[in-house]
Amino acid sequence: MSKEPINVLLDIHTKLSALPIIFRERVCEECNWSTPTFYRKMRGRDKPNPNEKGKIIPALSNAEKQKIIEIMEEVYAAGDEYFEKYKKLS
Repeated sequence: MSKEPINVLLDIHTKLSALPIIFRERVCEECNWSTPTFYRKMRGRDKPNPNEKGKIIPALSNAEKQKIIEIMEEVYAAGDEYFEKYKKLS
């Protein structure tokens, strides 16, 4: 069984284009968010608490931040593993 030649540029571009989608889907799944909630949370900013001077209302909880970073590391590692085949060619 012969393998078809791979267009390296197309393969790399396709995988890199898919990574943000994979990341978004994983975050939505793990945090139980809809896609609109993901984008709303992404635009959110920490705000000063009007009731307590000097206090901040965070846009994301510490648990959300931690989970998002874990997912980023997993998605990045999976991408790195996928691209390993090209590192061997150089």
